[in-house]
Amino acid sequence: MIFLKLNPPQAPSRITVHSIVSGLMLLVLLVLCPSAPAQNIQPRPVARLILGPVSGAGYSRPRRVKLEESSPVTTGATKAGAANSPSLDDATQIERRAFEQTNRVRVQNGLGPLVWDSELCRMARIHSEKMAQLGFFSHETPDGMQLKERARANGILHFRVIAENIAYNKGYDDPGGFAVERWMISSGHRANILYIGFQASAIGSYVSPDGSVYLTQVFIAR
Repeated sequence: MIFLKLNPPQAPSRITVHSIVSGLMLLVLLVLCPSAPAQNIQPRPVARLILGPVSGAGYSRPRRVKLEESSPVTTGATKAGAANSPSLDDATQIERRAFEQTNRVRVQNGLGPLVWDSELCRMARIHSEKMAQLGFFSHETPDGMQLKERARANGILHFRVIAENIAYNKGYDDPGGFAVERWMISSGHRANILYIGFQASAIGSYVSPDGSVYLTQVFIAR
């Protein structure tokens, strides 16, 4: 099972939004049903794609929003992950695979590879774990924190553009690689991955006891 969702670039500067393409949420559901007798049915992956509104054609002019000046917000999740800013060497197999596949498709499209950012990994892991444990799938947490607020809460205060892709899947041998594959066939997620302005990125994953994999991919330009 996989869910994909993106958050278009957000930034703290005062720039007029030149174009916002808004639309209804698109939900695509694909269920694979084998025809074998019930007693012989093996678990099969289910694929779902959820896409929210996208702003800026090709993100040549990313949507930018003002980031108000204030002190970082401290949450329980931030405290738990504050001491853990994983380097690429510390990344899990799922995280490393998704990161490597992201850079592979960027290079294939004539772009430079992204640099691994440990702070973004910490932030992404916290969000993936929250989604799994609190039972939601969104860029906004149940307490109303959006991407820019979550970045601030994790001590990431200075950036020009920040964006995020999220995914959920279950039953795939390569959950990290599969997430990137699905992101690349969704125009909004693909635009985040191939945005020329991003310099760094990281993936944070969380695997639930039932094998469900949550992935958060964050991009940044400082």
